[in-house]
Amino acid sequence: MNLHHKLRQLRRQNGFTQEDLAEALSVSRQTVSKWENGVSAPDLSLIPPIAAFFGVSTDTLFEYDLSQSRRNVEDIVARAARIRREHPAEAETMIREGLKKYPGNDVLLNNLLYTMDRDTRADEMMEVCNELIAATKDDEVRLDAIRILAELYHQKGERTLCAETLEMIPELYFTKLELVAELLDGEVSRDAAEGQCLLDLESTFQMARVLEKRYQEQGNAREMDRWRQVCERLRALVRELLPEFAASDRLQDHLIPVGVHTQTEVE
Repeated sequence: MNLHHKLRQLRRQNGFTQEDLAEALSVSRQTVSKWENGVSAPDLSLIPPIAAFFGVSTDTLFEYDLSQSRRNVEDIVARAARIRREHPAEAETMIREGLKKYPGNDVLLNNLLYTMDRDTRADEMMEVCNELIAATKDDEVRLDAIRILAELYHQKGERTLCAETLEMIPELYFTKLELVAELLDGEVSRDAAEGQCLLDLESTFQMARVLEKRYQEQGNAREMDRWRQVCERLRALVRELLPEFAASDRLQDHLIPVGVHTQTEVE
C-alpha cells in the first residue's frame, strides 16, 4: 500500500477529518488532500509527527515509502546532473518539479544550486544556502551550502561575511577516503586511495595557482614564476600519468593556461 492510501486509511479508521490532520501538522487541508490523492508527498521531516498523530511506528508505517522517496530523489538528482552543464535551465526545471512532489527536500535544494547562474542569481542562491544551513540535518549538504555561500560572498566583495561564513566550517586534517584506504583492505582500500590521490592532485593544483596569483599581486616575480612552474609540472604529471582524469570534466576547468584566473565555479 502506498503512503497516500495509508494516510487516508488511517485517518478514516480513527475518525479524523483532513482538517484535524492539517491542524495537527500546521499545514493546509488542501495539502493533506494532495497527499491522500497522491499528487504530492509529505516532507520527510513530517513523517514522525504524522506517525505520532496516528499512534503508529514510523518504521512499520513509512519504511517502504521513505525508501522509495529517497530512490526517487536520487533519480531526479542523477538525471539533472547529467544535463546541467549543457542545459542548466532544463536541469533546474527537473529539480523544481521534484521539489513540488518533495517540498523542502534538502538534497534537491542542494542540487538546485548547481543549476543556477551565480553571476545573475547570487541573491537567490544565497537564500537557498541560508535555508539549507538552518534546516538540514545532513552534514554533507550543510557544509556544501556553507562553502557555496562563502564563495558567493567573495564574489560580491563581502570579505567580512565571507570570513565569518568560513568560520562555520570545521578544520579537519583527515578525510574518510584516507581512513578507508589506510584501515581497510582489498578493492575498497584501493579505490579509496585512488580517489584521495585525485582529490589531492586537484587541491595541490588549485593552491599552486592561488600562490602564483598572490605573489603576482605582491609584485614578487621570482616566487610567481616558481609557482607557475609548479603548475606546469603538475599539469604535465596529470596528463602523463592520468590522461583520462586530465580529460574529464572534473579537472578540465583547472587545466587552463597558467596566469589566467577565474572565479571558482560552484561545481
